[in-house]
Parts: sequence; C-alpha cells; structure tokens
Amino acid sequence: MDELTHVKSVLEAALLASGEALPTELLGQLFEPPLEGDLTRRLLEDLRADWSQRLIRLEQVASGWRFQAKPELQGYLDRLTPEKPPRYSRAVMETLAIIAYRQPVTRGDIEAIRGVSVSSNVVKTLEDRQWIESVGHKESPGRPALYATTRRFLDDLGLRSIAELPPLADLDPGHLLEQPDAPTKAAEAEQSLASPLLGVADGAPDPLELDQPEAPRQTLH
Repeated sequence: MDELTHVKSVLEAALLASGEALPTELLGQLFEPPLEGDLTRRLLEDLRADWSQRLIRLEQVASGWRFQAKPELQGYLDRLTPEKPPRYSRAVMETLAIIAYRQPVTRGDIEAIRGVSVSSNVVKTLEDRQWIESVGHKESPGRPALYATTRRFLDDLGLRSIAELPPLADLDPGHLLEQPDAPTKAAEAEQSLASPLLGVADGAPDPLELDQPEAPRQTLH
C-alpha cells in the first residue's frame, strides 16, 4: 500500500467512525506532520469519487465531510427509529424560511413580512432545534436581536452554505420577498425549504403555541 492510499484509508476510517461531520482542517491534523489543506481536499474528493457508485456517499456540508445514505434507502433506515420526526407548524416553518432567505432579521422584520406577531415560542422552537441563533443586535430603538440560521441548519439540509438554498426567484416570479407587506412571501419560501427534516403539517398546530394563538398585527389608521 503506497503512502497516499494509506492516508486515504485513514481519512475514510475517521469519517466512517465519526458520528458527525468533520472539518477538512481537523482531518488533516490526523497526521504528523499535518496534511496541507489542498492535499486533504484532493484526497477527500478522491474518496467521494470512490464511493459515488455505492448506496453510501461522502458529502461535504457546512460543518465538514460526512458519509450519508442515499435518499432511496431512507425508507429502510426509518425503521431503525420507529418514532416519527417532529412536525412543525406553518408559523414555525414560515419564520424559519424568512430567516433563511432574509438573514439577519429581527422579530419585527419577520412580523412585517408575515403580517402577524411572532410568538416567543416559535423563536424558542427554532433555537432549541439549533436551526437559528442570535448573531447581534440591530442599531435601532430597543436594539432588537438579529437572527440568522446556523451550521446545524445547513448540515440538516445537506448544504454547504446559504448560497445553495433554492433561489426564491424560481418559485416567486413576482419577487414578493422584496415586499415587506406581502405575507404570502413566507409561504413561498417555505415551499423552497421542503424537506423530510423540515416537515410541516398543513393546519397542524404547534404544541408550543396551543395556549398562545397568534394575534393579527394591529394597524394604525
């Protein structure tokens, strides 16, 4: 076995044994001296090609590299965990979509787009799921928190960056996203985030919101 083949085998073993994505830099540090970044990336791309015809593939996501099953196996793998994944309300999904496509945004920004107030429980649900986080404060009265999506959000969607989200223009020819008073924009953004990991049951109430229904925003005349 030549040296590069051995290095690839070590990288492969580390990724198979890990329960989470591993950054390129960390993988390079498995060796002494550490591998240069370009070499590590080239070997990882070689590994990706080696696995491309299998039902398990090597993918790069926001947090690094990981092995994952191809979608056609999902039905079988779901039997390993009989409990159903959580289902989120439309309010939660619309809020997540707005944050994903307009980040960083404040709760006020989200309310202006959705046309209704944003329950604290909606924000808490997304924070507990580690899909959003506060990244600072807006320099305006009250200095409201600014929210953005996290690496965990990208990892769960299998994306490397926000730039890989489906373009809203493909779903919204009228560019409603640019109109802060258009509540339908959030629903269209939600469609572009459709994923088994981001499921929403139409009309299903969010358990956290049962005692706190959203109230329409008041408009001053």
